[in-house]
Formats: sequence, C-alpha cells, structure tokens
Amino acid sequence: MKLKPLTITILTFCVAAFSGMKAASAASFSVIADGLYNAGGLSFGPDGDLYVTEAGIGGSGACVPPASGQGNSLCYGTSGAVTKIENGKTERILTGLPSIALPDGTGAGGPRDIQFDSKGKPYVLIGYGANPTFRDRNLGNTDLGKIIAPDFKTNSWTSVADLANYELANNPDGGDVGSNPLGFVIDGNKLVAVDAGANDLLGVNIGGSNLQAITTFPKDILTNPVFPPSDTPSNEPAQVPSQGESGGSQFATQAVPSSVAKGPDGVYYVSQFTGFPFPEGGAKIYRVGADGKPTVFADGFTQLTDLQFDSAGNLYALQYANQSAWKGDFDGSVIKIAPDGTRTTLLSGNGLESPSALTIGADGAVYVTNRGDRPGQGQILRIENSKSVPEPDSVLGVLAIAALSVAWLHNKRATKPPINGVVALK
Repeated sequence: MKLKPLTITILTFCVAAFSGMKAASAASFSVIADGLYNAGGLSFGPDGDLYVTEAGIGGSGACVPPASGQGNSLCYGTSGAVTKIENGKTERILTGLPSIALPDGTGAGGPRDIQFDSKGKPYVLIGYGANPTFRDRNLGNTDLGKIIAPDFKTNSWTSVADLANYELANNPDGGDVGSNPLGFVIDGNKLVAVDAGANDLLGVNIGGSNLQAITTFPKDILTNPVFPPSDTPSNEPAQVPSQGESGGSQFATQAVPSSVAKGPDGVYYVSQFTGFPFPEGGAKIYRVGADGKPTVFADGFTQLTDLQFDSAGNLYALQYANQSAWKGDFDGSVIKIAPDGTRTTLLSGNGLESPSALTIGADGAVYVTNRGDRPGQGQILRIENSKSVPEPDSVLGVLAIAALSVAWLHNKRATKPPINGVVALK
C-alpha cells in the first residue's frame, strides 16, 4: 500500500509542546453545559446568551465514502442542531439540520460554527468532510458544505453560500477535491470561511454573492515524519502504513486550515490543524495580509482547532491534543499569545479533552467546547482567564506579534478594537 497525502475527512482535532513553552498552573473552570453531540463552534448572541453548534450523529439515510475512498461510509440524517445556553439551561433552538457521520455517530459533518452580524442576525456554517462530487449525487439536496441563515423562531433557514460546490467547480489549490468547511468570521458585510478539505480561505458577500477564494495554503513537506504503527485502528486505512513499510524521509501533508479570526490590525489569522500524520509541533498560525498571501505568524503548535482575539489584542489558540491524535491521548490546551509574543498556557489537560472551539466572553472568561468529537459527551467549559505572568518563548512569530501590538495601539486611538475578532463580533 502506498501512503497518500490525504485531506482528512472530518477533523479529528490534536498540542505539541513547542520549544520553550512551560505549562502554567491549571486554571479553574466550570462545566456550564453537558450532553452535546459533536459540539463545534460557539458564539455569544446579541441577547448575551451563548450559542453552540452540534454536528449531530448522521442517520440512516444515504451515505457517501470518506475522503480516501476507504473505510466506513458517512451516512446522512437530520440530527444537527444549534443549542442555546441561558442561565445554566440548555435548549436546542434550531433542529433538523443536516448531518453525516460514521455508524457509531463519530466523525460527524454538520453544523460547525455560528456567528452573529452587527445587527444580531445569525449565520451557521455546515461542514461536510468528503468529496463534494458525492454530495448531491448520493444525498440529494442538502445544505452540507454551505453557510445558512437560520430563523430560530420558525426553526427554518435559507442557504447563503455553497462552499462545497465552489471547491467542486474551482478546486483552487489544485489538489484532491474535497470540502469540509469548519470555521468562519463575519467581517462587515462579508463572510470569511476556511475549508479544511479544500485548503483555502473563502470570502462571500453576506447576501451570498461573489463567492471566491481569498488564498490557498501550501502543503507541508515533513522530514522523517513519525507514522502510527501498522496495526493502528483507523477508519482511513490508507493513512496507516503496511507491515514493514515506511513513509520515507520526506512526506507531503495537507495544510488543513481549521479556523479564521480577524486581527486588531484588520487582517485574517488562520489556524492550521495539519494533515496526516499530524506532526507534533508542525501546526502554524498564518497571517493573510491585504495582498492575499499567507505568511507564518507563529508556529510550534500541534493540531490547532480555533483562534480568537480579545479586546486587548491577545490571541487565544486552541489545540485539540498535546500529542498526535493517533497516539490516543486527547488532552488539549488553551494557549494565550500576548501582543508582545509571550505565551501562557491557561489550561492543559486536567479535564480539557479534544476541544473543538473557543470564544471570549464579555466577562473575560474563555468558553470552550470540550470533547467536541464525542457524541452525547460534549461539554461547554468556562475557564477563568487569570492575570498570571506568561512564560517567555523564542519561536517564530514573536516579532510579528510585537508588530501587531504596535498596529493595535495605533488603531485603538481611532476606534474601539473588535471583540472576538469580528467588527461589531487536501
């Protein structure tokens, strides 16, 4: 069997301890919601309540093959939802959303992120996680791989933009055709989303017009990569070497962008999950400037799943696990990157497991979807954001972050900085 640089089907989200980082003492946290099904993105609404997406558990409908064409199929259902958390109580306020998943309900594609525009109107991104060729052919007319505008009062929605079809028609990175939109941000009258399967950053007007790629993210060439043992269980057999086979001294792996945030300097920051074999310390944060070209802003992470800026210009990075996911240890981390480049680990392990998304509350606390890959076991954690002294580090990105700090201080004189990275927010 020959190894392929596969675009992962569903982000099985995984932190490498990067050089020089020291874990801070564990921050205190509380569980404010439990029992969620493949919980994804979360955002505070105009009412001050917290909203979270649930990708669901698929169903007994038609199926599509995984990205590699090997392993179990992903089958369709309408088990996706949006849940509201108000005063400690959870309520599913939008149900019947499309979902695909493996037979055991894991590996789900469905509602992945939610954001509100400056007028309080909600938008929801629906993931997919397979070749878009099979979506309409096998499943019929669904909203998988799209951004929708829901109406919570009527439990209905309208389609805004078809990101999966854009990949099918254009394939901007020129690699294997695949689509798995995972995160987005609202920038004025524009929706800006990452497609982890397509390895690109897309922009579309809030009304659905002018959908186009802003940039693509290059493959990484790994030197002497570490692969899982040949007998490692996997839904993607093509990702596991045959007995006695080695991946070689160099291996090309997909970038797999996982989330996007708008920085205080007005440009986009994109987290990288990385593709198989999910190298520890191999994930980066890209900065996409006005010219549309991605540059490395900070590195040394492993399997990033989300980014958020706070009102003081601090960047929070969420890591799915502190080791490559195939090792089976899913302790994750929340890392705070100050404007001067220093990093503080707010929480690592100690109950933080396979987290998928985070947001910053008006109270300054960090809210995280925990166990985001586990149907029926998903949680929302509220992490106290202490004022602890950060640990110094010397990796790529310190000077860039310092420059960002200067830009933010300059902008602060003219306008109030954005909250949560949003103005008015293969």
